[in-house]
Amino acid sequence: MSTKKPNYKLVIVESPAKAKTIAKFLGSTYKVKASNGHVRDLPKSRFGVDIENGFEPQYITIRGRGEVLDMIRKEAKGAKSVILATDPDREGEAISWHLANVLGIDPASLCRVEFNEITKKTVNAAIKQPRAINMELVDAQQARRILDRIVGYKISPLLWRKVKKGLSAGRVQSVTTRLVVDREEEIEAFVPEEYWTAEGQMTVSGHKLQVKLAVVDGEKAKIVNAEEAGQIKARMEKCSYAVTAVKRSERHRHPMPPFTTSNLQQEAGRKLGFSTAKTMQIAQQLYEGVEVEGQGSIGLISYIRTDSVRLSDEAVTAVRGMIKKKYGKDYLPDKPLVYKGKTNAQDAHEAIRPTNVDLLPEDVRKTLTKDQYNLYKLIYNRFVACQMTDAVYEVQQIEVDSGDGILFKTGAEQCKFPGFTAVYEAEKDSQDDVVSNRLIAGINEGDKAELASVDMEQHFTQPPPRYTEATLVRALEEAGIGRPSTYAPTISTVINRGYVLREKKQLIPSELGIMTTDLMKEYFEKIVDTEFTAGMEEELDEVETGKRQWQDVVSTFYGPFIKTLEVAEAQIEKIEIKDEVSDVVCDKCGAMMVYKMGRYGRFLACPNFPECRNTKPIIVEIKTPCPKCGAKVQEKISHKGKRFFGCERYPDCDFVSWNMPVEEKCPKCGSYMTLSENRRGRFHVCSNDTCRYRIKLDEAQSEEGSDGKEA
Repeated sequence: MSTKKPNYKLVIVESPAKAKTIAKFLGSTYKVKASNGHVRDLPKSRFGVDIENGFEPQYITIRGRGEVLDMIRKEAKGAKSVILATDPDREGEAISWHLANVLGIDPASLCRVEFNEITKKTVNAAIKQPRAINMELVDAQQARRILDRIVGYKISPLLWRKVKKGLSAGRVQSVTTRLVVDREEEIEAFVPEEYWTAEGQMTVSGHKLQVKLAVVDGEKAKIVNAEEAGQIKARMEKCSYAVTAVKRSERHRHPMPPFTTSNLQQEAGRKLGFSTAKTMQIAQQLYEGVEVEGQGSIGLISYIRTDSVRLSDEAVTAVRGMIKKKYGKDYLPDKPLVYKGKTNAQDAHEAIRPTNVDLLPEDVRKTLTKDQYNLYKLIYNRFVACQMTDAVYEVQQIEVDSGDGILFKTGAEQCKFPGFTAVYEAEKDSQDDVVSNRLIAGINEGDKAELASVDMEQHFTQPPPRYTEATLVRALEEAGIGRPSTYAPTISTVINRGYVLREKKQLIPSELGIMTTDLMKEYFEKIVDTEFTAGMEEELDEVETGKRQWQDVVSTFYGPFIKTLEVAEAQIEKIEIKDEVSDVVCDKCGAMMVYKMGRYGRFLACPNFPECRNTKPIIVEIKTPCPKCGAKVQEKISHKGKRFFGCERYPDCDFVSWNMPVEEKCPKCGSYMTLSENRRGRFHVCSNDTCRYRIKLDEAQSEEGSDGKEA
């Protein structure tokens, strides 16, 4: 009886989307299957780390992954060989190592491949260059996982007993919460200081100039109260003025480097309004592969978890060719631009870039969702711009002096050559001496100037702003806390667990977050210390590079930590957190319902739990009536935690909208309009997809929807 020989090689990746894309490239001699992420982990129901035996982790199959593993075992049994092609980072390496253990594959064998991008050329080249599993990467991931388990499973039960059941502490989440709490304390402690500014209108040689007071009696103008403002104004009005300096110069603005994970999250938050979690979710889709008309499934961008601004020679050569062809040689620097990364960057992967610079955003727009298109366009344009010439501006600076200690300055700036800004909108440098004049010819030193009017305006210094997700990512990165793969899940965790609240994009600590942070600062100072946490990240990096053993890192942390835990256990008194009482009466038992925090935000619950288990959503009504039936419209939260608006009569009325409806009707087609906000301002936008008429609120300016997309 003959045995059928295996006729395929098995490739294992993490996601079904990635499997679909890679299978298309490799052909019929390969089978590509997905593990759906991690298949083994530490158990949830117990500690799972053997402290007495070198911190040996006790891994088990993750619930729900049994069927996936059975399928993979079956496919592996009938394959010529197994190739592990999980993501090219610590987590991906660990997943490959777990799969190798499950399948009985020697980790030292040539079983591992990785792709920085998922294109046919890259995938086929990688398949021909398998390597052994990098155990240093695996060890770094194991060390992080075990450290997080030690902190979480040792401190969390203490918080349950002393504060509130369900609380949790984490090595990175606790210090992240502290950043938000500390910022709130700065804001509350801030004492505003009064100051005044002076702006005037002058006439010089027939030209009107807007000027700012810059110098008083040889020192930078500083006016601290109304009395002083009045005295200086009276003095200015008595002076006679003349132009004492007219300078023209060029100012260069340099292009910004290509995206790393953190600045992609920041820019997507600022320009597109995306949360960090949403940015990474959509970026993952673009990396793994999306359906492109005429090409099938293809990965549009390179690997998305990186702290490097490095670019491959091949990518730079391709984009320089495209720039010269599309924009002309004036937009192309003589040499490729090279950017310097952070000193503590791992630099394991390239910056985030499009995999094919010839695949323009407009070419794939029809087959991408709106969010996918916007993010791809952002990444594409930033990449192209990073290899273009400087933007050049002509700057004019004018000084007008009284000769009696009063000096005004003004200026203007005009684009001389757009350079990279032809592709990517850049943040302008702050220009204190440039006000809203246009370049003016015919003004010379010695010309007489007449002060037509002067306005004194009172101001107060402002406290530091609350964090947004984007600025919190920047703070975490600057402090060296976490790594590219951890920013989004960490922020999601502190929000979902109720330590931090998100209000109009601002992050505000909850009472629970403040109380828990105060407790951690008093008894677990190192855990919430930014420098200690950053130092731990550096130690994990040393494990990754083979400079330290992971057991040594964990052991060094564990001894002092346990002593601290014992002190905290003995000294912390029981803390009672009372629920905030609402004005809503429980319709089952008559008690006043209280506010609780759940997975999707706050909700109302009966305080007599468990005898009464009544709960209710918090209903927010808006003044605009339902466009379909005239009933009230309510603000609601979807199962994925996203805000939407729906009719109170649902399911009898099926009106629903992601954007808030407004009372105003579209003047073009009569449909209802919704409120839309983005980086360009606030709009009322027609809900009719074939119309999309919009009105810009802050400028009272109406516009036609030129592209069929929302403003």
